[in-house]
Amino acid sequence: MKLALHHINIILCFVLTLMAGCSGKPTGDSTSELTETVWTARHNLEVGLEYDNQRHQMRLAELYYRKAYETLKDNPSQAWDVYAEAGYRYACLLYRRGDMEGALTVVNEMLDKAEGQKDFPATGRTGLLSLMAQCQLHLAMPEAAKQTFDKAYQNELTVLGGEEKGDFNLAIMCSNIFYSLFEIGEYDEAKKWLGRYEDELLACEKLGIGDSALIEEYKGSVALYKARYLQATGRMGEAAAVFASIPHSQISMLGNIQDATGYLMAAGRYAEAADMYARLDTTFAAVDSSHTTFDKITLGLAPRYVANRRAGHVAEALELADKTFAAIDSALAWQKQNDAAELAVIYQTHEKELALEESQAKITIYNILAFSFFAIMIVIFVALWRLAIAHRREVIKNRELYDLIQHEQLREVREIQRLVRQPEQERTPGEQIFLRLVELMAKEQPYTNAELNRDTLAAMLATNHRYIDEAIRECSDALSTNAFINGYRVDHAARLLTQTDEPIALIAEMSGFANRTTFNEQFRSRYKMTPSEYRKAAKT
Repeated sequence: MKLALHHINIILCFVLTLMAGCSGKPTGDSTSELTETVWTARHNLEVGLEYDNQRHQMRLAELYYRKAYETLKDNPSQAWDVYAEAGYRYACLLYRRGDMEGALTVVNEMLDKAEGQKDFPATGRTGLLSLMAQCQLHLAMPEAAKQTFDKAYQNELTVLGGEEKGDFNLAIMCSNIFYSLFEIGEYDEAKKWLGRYEDELLACEKLGIGDSALIEEYKGSVALYKARYLQATGRMGEAAAVFASIPHSQISMLGNIQDATGYLMAAGRYAEAADMYARLDTTFAAVDSSHTTFDKITLGLAPRYVANRRAGHVAEALELADKTFAAIDSALAWQKQNDAAELAVIYQTHEKELALEESQAKITIYNILAFSFFAIMIVIFVALWRLAIAHRREVIKNRELYDLIQHEQLREVREIQRLVRQPEQERTPGEQIFLRLVELMAKEQPYTNAELNRDTLAAMLATNHRYIDEAIRECSDALSTNAFINGYRVDHAARLLTQTDEPIALIAEMSGFANRTTFNEQFRSRYKMTPSEYRKAAKT
């Protein structure tokens, strides 16, 4: 039995090793088992970042961000950092192409999973809440957006350790919230965020956080926001004074130039706005790509044309109109070419994924078949082993029964010998009849006749069958004369089973049984085993 268990352990180890090899996944601790999933997600995130950095490859960037996000979606705890960045960027691209509901769905799913998770990046929550608020604004949910902006701000303060001021990222966050609320006409709420923006920026300047030139530019941003806020709320004189106080050096970034032109256009100062738009040609935005895009037309050429036309600069306006039409043709051609290239890459990627999935499906099927085969082999082996053990136990039990039967038969012989040695005058009438019956059975073997019964025995002994019944009950373990006769028949069959190789059916007939069924029942009742088991036990 110990040897069989040893063999089972060896087979199980072999099967597990084979399964590990077939699956193509590393074995060992739980960390290594997660490596493939995390690696796949991280790889997709990096590919998405590459397309994102190239710009104008947003379909591909979104595709790979989504793949990275969905790879970890069911179990983000494998790599919270990858899950947080991929999901946030994926939601941002959904927002960028106008799918507000899709972006909100992703953001809500991520925030639900991030709840109570210490490993989820705290700054990631801030970004998700800010994006949620932007989506809510676009879905005409301003009150919900205001509350969400406050949650994002409070979360970022918690990340910074409290109410301390002087964080540049927090200043930019307040700036973005102000502009979002200002654009939809929520001026009172926007004013609150403008104050926070200015406080954070002044704290950064005081603490020496950030480049001084950059601080100056953002101070210009604060002033421009104030001017536009005063202008929007009808305080034109104050707005003009604030705008006039802004140094020229503080209006060089693209955002500040756009805000300045926005103020000048709203103030009806079209000639100054046209000059301000001309400055866009000297910014990095004019040379950040070799391709003309609709964003450039919208942010640069079109409003510059309007400013020149309203300023009466007819020649400049016509020239800009020609440039705008040419730019639109160029943007359309480039967009068509870029879209085709992106779709080709997406199609090729999809084809590769399908081929990989098909290959993995085949490998999975082969693994299942291999595992099933070896599992069946183990089941068969265990079943055979258990049968062998059961057979061995049965053999041992039958041998013990056989020895017990021999011992019992020897006891019965000794009891008869005791009666024979006993003086005749001391025997009871029943003992005398019993000895005569035993002698008859031994010499003439009448029990081999299937018709033998108590009346026949009584006639053979020239006595009444009642005396035979009483003698048998007095001197043997049999409960009746028929049981006594069948006992002799079974014992006779047992001798033939051990001394001959005759068929069992013939032995039953030779022993006085009318049919095989009765023989088997009587034999099992007396010896607690079948005739074939008895024969095997006798030869063991």
